[in-house]
Amino acid sequence: MTQADLAGEVGVTRQTVIAVEAGDYAPSVYLALAIAAHLGSTVEQLFEEELDADRPGLSSNQKASL
Repeated sequence: MTQADLAGEVGVTRQTVIAVEAGDYAPSVYLALAIAAHLGSTVEQLFEEELDADRPGLSSNQKASL
């Protein structure tokens, strides 16, 4: 699936998909859920690295409980 395909499926522009991939744009919950559903994934799996980066002082166990 291309960025353009995904964008069309979830109703945003290709530039929005690019910005989400790059971490330059935080999608709404609705958009994040739509992207995850179309990719056969979960929001947690797609944004796991970003969650870890946003909480650098927390241990893995603390992050898991969030």
